[in-house]
Amino acid sequence: GRKLELVVQDDQAKPEQAVPLANKYIGEGLKVVISGSYSAPTRAAAGVFQNAKIPYISSYAIHPDITRAGNYVFRTSFMGEVQGRVAPKLISELLKKQKVTLLTLNNEFGQALAAGFKEAAPKFGVQILSEYTYAMGDRQFGSVVASVKRDNPEVLYVTGYFFNAGPLIAQLRAGGVGATIVGTEGIDTHNFISIAKDAAEGVIITTSLDRDTKLPEMRKFIDDYEKRFNVGAEMVAASTHTAVNVLAAAMRKAGADDPAKLRDAIAATKDLPVATGRITFNALGEVYKAAQIQIIKDGKFHYYAVIDDPVFLAPPTK
Repeated sequence: GRKLELVVQDDQAKPEQAVPLANKYIGEGLKVVISGSYSAPTRAAAGVFQNAKIPYISSYAIHPDITRAGNYVFRTSFMGEVQGRVAPKLISELLKKQKVTLLTLNNEFGQALAAGFKEAAPKFGVQILSEYTYAMGDRQFGSVVASVKRDNPEVLYVTGYFFNAGPLIAQLRAGGVGATIVGTEGIDTHNFISIAKDAAEGVIITTSLDRDTKLPEMRKFIDDYEKRFNVGAEMVAASTHTAVNVLAAAMRKAGADDPAKLRDAIAATKDLPVATGRITFNALGEVYKAAQIQIIKDGKFHYYAVIDDPVFLAPPTK
């Protein structure tokens, strides 16, 4: 019967801001914290909360070292390398293509996804022609477009967020690059479609949210979100919603006053239905998820395929 009160601080996506905010939360007596931020600040704060024995849930930051901070740290989304493995399987088995150029955002998000891609590519006969990196603030990509045209790939694997991958993909299409584009959860938002416009059509992404789902919890989240905000649901919102519901379920079992008991209840989460599927934590505080493959058609995300392989997509346990 108790209500959750949401307390929010902005870490500005910077590790040096995340650490003092983590200490501030600890000093204020908060019993549990959810990260709705990027990998670098989430990873920086994870060690602080672990040392203080305060449960900490990463809702969508993907760097592998986050949960390795210790047994008080959990993640409800894909680990980066795991999601990166999905793309070569998708490209080879579903798209029936092999020659790929990587366009990698030069931060922990992009690097983790690219690492997973490179690890899995040889297993599926996927040939990486080239890899070009770009920075978070880049918006002009003339040299990248020229390089990609020289490569003449069948597929482009693009990591990035809607605000930089949007202009990148728009400029690739305007420059005459016709290769199939495979993106990631970083562009799983209506904002990407608004920025890339017609260039978004046909883009395929790996994510954890299926807009055409019939799963009750996922369907309810998507419908409620669209009704409340009058825009399409997106991965970041679904992932944070998932983390809050994992926390709420643990609080129903263990209460909210003892962080150690709450940690144990979170760790014991098993087959919990949420907006991004079902949550069961392994020994490292990671979850297994089937990869939802979405394609943009008529300006909206739709089901393309699902890759459900518990062995191939298993997260590490230590």
